Amino acid sequence: MDVTNISLVVLIPTVIFLIVLFFFLGWYLNTKVGKKSLSAAEEKAKQIINDAQKESQNLKREKLLEVKDEWYKKKLDFDNDLNQKKQKYSNIEKQLSAREENIEKKFDLVLKKEKENRQLERELLNQKKDLDTKLVEIQKHEAEQNEKLEKISGLSKEEAKRMLMENLVDVAKSDSARLIKNLHDKAKADAKKDAQKIIVQAIQRTAADYAVETTVSVVQIQSDEMKGRIIGKEGRNIRSFEAVTGVDVIVDDTPEAVILSSFDQFRREVARLSLERLIADGRIHPARIEEVVEKVRQELEEEMIHEGENTLMQLGIHNMHAELVKCIGRMRYRSSFGQNLLQHSVEVSYLTGIMAAELGLDVTLAKRAGLLHDVGKTLDKSIEGPHALLGYDLTKKFKEHPIVVNAVGSHHEDIEMEHPIAPLVQAADAISGARPGARREPLESYVKRLETLEALAKSFEGVAKTYAIQAGREIRVVVEHDKVDDSLADRLASEIAAKIENEMEYPGQIKVTVIREVRKISYAK
Repeated sequence: MDVTNISLVVLIPTVIFLIVLFFFLGWYLNTKVGKKSLSAAEEKAKQIINDAQKESQNLKREKLLEVKDEWYKKKLDFDNDLNQKKQKYSNIEKQLSAREENIEKKFDLVLKKEKENRQLERELLNQKKDLDTKLVEIQKHEAEQNEKLEKISGLSKEEAKRMLMENLVDVAKSDSARLIKNLHDKAKADAKKDAQKIIVQAIQRTAADYAVETTVSVVQIQSDEMKGRIIGKEGRNIRSFEAVTGVDVIVDDTPEAVILSSFDQFRREVARLSLERLIADGRIHPARIEEVVEKVRQELEEEMIHEGENTLMQLGIHNMHAELVKCIGRMRYRSSFGQNLLQHSVEVSYLTGIMAAELGLDVTLAKRAGLLHDVGKTLDKSIEGPHALLGYDLTKKFKEHPIVVNAVGSHHEDIEMEHPIAPLVQAADAISGARPGARREPLESYVKRLETLEALAKSFEGVAKTYAIQAGREIRVVVEHDKVDDSLADRLASEIAAKIENEMEYPGQIKVTVIREVRKISYAK
């Protein structure tokens, strides 16, 4: 028991000492590790802060460089725009200076003329005074001479006048008899001169200006950058525009201008107005091109009707069939030997009316016949026959007066003339066409060659549209996709080229382009 108690007494303090020792060692070790972790964390935090500061400074420098680049670009654009405006203002200033110099020269010339006029006026006044003085002297001498003659003859002034009158009456009777005989003999010879005088008076009263028709139109653009948009990506816009309008679009080095070339005036006008609207709108792509061209074509069709109505109002002609009115408006976009057909027809109408008035004929019917004499030229070119007979059938169909119908059909002597108005129309037509510069044969033959080229290509089955472009050096053939497949399109191009070689005469070579286009449309609802 004693030994056991002694062991317990020794063991318990030992255990307590060990526990306290281990607790102290644990606390000491824990304190050392915590300090190391805290210092490591502080070092890491400092590193993160330094990295963040460096990154923010790099980001700040990058943003500053971007801002400087953007500012530099804006400055360059502003400088370029400013230089362009300065150049423009400089040109305007030069023009104004030149105009100012011209005005000063004209002003000096006016002052010089004014001085000359004043000098001339003074000279005329002096001459008038001299003439008045001489007139008084002449009257005085005349009175003295009359007194001397009365004394010499022994007759008074009244008696001498009566004797002179009696002698003059006898002489006048014999002279008048001879004069009447001469006038009677020359009456027939003078008839031709009288007719020529009537024609000359009609020509003088209907003097008109002429401008020979051209085959190109120029569309002004704001800048040469617009040319790229007109051409489009890989040329799709310009190809679509040429295919829809049938007009050749020439985009060259001409500054701020695009040239449209076509022998057909109506096509060229449609293309010109369409291109101007597309440029103003800014949206240029194939779908928009088709929409604008179709809208412009419809507007011009309506404008042709208004043009016909205005022409009838100008000439004082009423009660004409609507189809004939439309044909008259269509004349604005037709030409005859380079002469505008509407201008030519209006002049023929005036000339015929003036000559009819001189001869006492119906002026209204004469004007009507003159205006409609070439109406056959407005019909579709596929209708064959002389234009005079085509016009004859057309006016007869729409119940025109028989005199008008006969004048239209006979102005080239295709049928017999039945009324005096018919030869007047023929004469007026010749007068209008004979004016210097009114007509030009080469242009007409050129247009006929292009029309023949289009008609020849359109004679093949499956062809929908044909357009002669590049001054006749290329013919574009649009085929119906459901009737002509790709293999047949190749053969069709060869057949058209062979037919052109065999049936036409032309300089150089003609390129035949067959276009087959398939469109599929669906709607999302």
